[in-house]
Amino acid sequence: MKQRVSALLRDKFNCDVVLEKPKDRSFGHFSTPIAFSLSKELRKSPMIIAEEIANSFADEEMFGAVESVKGYINFRLSESFLNEYASWALSHGEEFGCAEKKGTVLLEFVSANPTGPLHIGHARGAVYGDTLLRLGRHLGYDITAEYYVNDAGNQIDLLGVSLQLEGRSSLLGEEIEWPEKYYRGEYMSDLARDVFEQFGEEALRDESRQKELALWAKDKILALIVDDLAGVNVHFDTFVSEASLYGEWDRVMAKMGEGVYVDEGKTFIRSSEFGDDHDRVVVREDGRPTYLAGDIIYHNQKLERGYEHYINIWGADHHGYIARVKAAVTFLGYDSEKLEVQLSQMVSLLKDGEPFKMSKRAGTVIQMGDVVEEIGSDALRFMFASKKCDTALEFDIEELKRQDSSNPIYYIQYAHARIQTLISKSEIEMETIMGTSLVGLSGDADGLLFEALLLPEIIDDAYESRQVQKLPDYLKALAAKLHKFYYDTRVIGEADEAKLLKLLLVVALSLKTGLSLLGIQAKDRM
Repeated sequence: MKQRVSALLRDKFNCDVVLEKPKDRSFGHFSTPIAFSLSKELRKSPMIIAEEIANSFADEEMFGAVESVKGYINFRLSESFLNEYASWALSHGEEFGCAEKKGTVLLEFVSANPTGPLHIGHARGAVYGDTLLRLGRHLGYDITAEYYVNDAGNQIDLLGVSLQLEGRSSLLGEEIEWPEKYYRGEYMSDLARDVFEQFGEEALRDESRQKELALWAKDKILALIVDDLAGVNVHFDTFVSEASLYGEWDRVMAKMGEGVYVDEGKTFIRSSEFGDDHDRVVVREDGRPTYLAGDIIYHNQKLERGYEHYINIWGADHHGYIARVKAAVTFLGYDSEKLEVQLSQMVSLLKDGEPFKMSKRAGTVIQMGDVVEEIGSDALRFMFASKKCDTALEFDIEELKRQDSSNPIYYIQYAHARIQTLISKSEIEMETIMGTSLVGLSGDADGLLFEALLLPEIIDDAYESRQVQKLPDYLKALAAKLHKFYYDTRVIGEADEAKLLKLLLVVALSLKTGLSLLGIQAKDRM
């Protein structure tokens, strides 16, 4: 709706026009302050300009009324326009809110090290990335979801060491002098047991086999990660192995040109020129590449694939890393503005007001799978999408088990189920309901219809601003309006039953579509 009004105003004024929604709905559906910006150019009072503009829309069928109030121009959409738009939405079903935006995007998210199960920090980035993916695709963007597998470097070496030590300790009964850093948890015990059964005792003792075991365990853990993500309805199109890229290092180094230099046997990138604290080492004195080197090769490989835009979703602890990677992108000869980085803050989890206990399976972190077991995938996805990704999130999982209005996902699902129950109770044929005109709705019903039809602009805003929490906020507000309407308005058996049911079908469509974009299936029964 807003896009249609904006397009009409843009054609009239030959420029983009600021369009707002009045807090007081009695003023209309939309409002613009354009008269104030035209005042200096036309040398007239904003109130006079607003009055003239309002009068010029007298014959526009889209509007039921256009009025000027203290220099603002208020637009009330006509009942016929709302009826036509609602019928169009219902006829298009799941395509409601779709657009025809163009552009290719490579979206990389999660990319957790394949050295252990996903924790709740990974889960937040996964939900944010997947929701952004769904929103963007709904709008028409061609988006590829990618997982970068960090299967090279110290963390993989440590995985092999940890696996042998765990097996020698738990299976062979040896006294182990544990290093300061190692991977632990029941998942390591399970892997060690698999090693013992598949490769025998010698594989746990032979240090020369640590690399072999690390790569074997990496594949097992990655499969576990993929399964865990599928359990919360997160899927990827492509996986890129870090280890597979290092054959390109010499070529990439040459491509970097003067962006890198050698000092005291180490190779540095001139990242300080792009806001970094100091230049960073990419190759150590002994010739081993640093973690940053892998990311440089990976971003070169990304950029050579020719997408129009690139989005990385990283943990908040990678904030200082942005300048280094953007420096590399520039030295590689690309526009660093094409690379966008969104940061995902950490999550604090409570249970009955107390810190959530860590899983023995995961060792020192709260495992995503344990939280899903407690509250389910839908509640986890909704909660992780409901707050700006770059702000800290704390919530109590017990609140998400309640079956009342304090539990937002339950409240929204209940709204959708209530509508389906009313539809099932009605004796009116669906064809009759769909063919009924929505002209002549009461004020409350008109307000509910307008709210339900706002979904397309919410989808657009949530994606383009990268603030996916705007969609859960909208669904909560729409559900609240529906519940109030349900309590205040009798539907079944009334003279305008068909009209009211069609209105409720529009609300149900927006709830169902919105939930789907959050990776959640709407429920017809509760």
